[in-house]
Amino acid sequence: MMIKVLITDDHAVVRKGLKQIIDETPGMLAADEAASGNEALEKIRKNEYDVVLLDISMQGKSGLDTLKELKLGRPGLPVLILTIYPEEQYALRVLKAGASGYLTKESAPEELVTAIKKVSEGGRYISPSLAEKLAFNIGVDNTDIDPHERLSDREYQVMCMIASGKTVSEIADEMSLSVKTISTYRTRILEKMGMKNNAEMTHYAIKKELVP
Repeated sequence: MMIKVLITDDHAVVRKGLKQIIDETPGMLAADEAASGNEALEKIRKNEYDVVLLDISMQGKSGLDTLKELKLGRPGLPVLILTIYPEEQYALRVLKAGASGYLTKESAPEELVTAIKKVSEGGRYISPSLAEKLAFNIGVDNTDIDPHERLSDREYQVMCMIASGKTVSEIADEMSLSVKTISTYRTRILEKMGMKNNAEMTHYAIKKELVP
């Protein structure tokens, strides 16, 4: 049986590299490509795929928002997250949102192929350290979790962007939202985490290894 993969990434060079790896693997086919979350959702509505490869950071609709919308319409379709962000930053959130696996773009081609095969068969592909974190997080009392775990997914994305040095205007542009909306998110983040300014937020994110 041929495993048909939809590659979703907003960088053409990355899509080309992934397509080559997949097409050179017996039993796999890079059936389609999408440069944005909306394009991926449109193709998924019209076509059948066995696995969706999805980046988190894309212009417009983020990978996290795309994943949630995809899972509403096609809950059984396996999604493998492939991103530059380390596990500490997004892995728990995307797995809780329905992803079947998480890989960083530093992974070897062989690992990518193994992950695609595993999720296409209904399994999950995660590292041993991530499996341990997932097990630990089940049933953990809310008072014991880190402050950033209390943030919504959108608030968390904004926090990570601020901590990596992006301005409110840059974040608004990248997320296709208004500057006012991003400023509101920033205010909520500071309140929820008990912080006064961006410097405290950045220091926290670096300490917790939430930014590359």
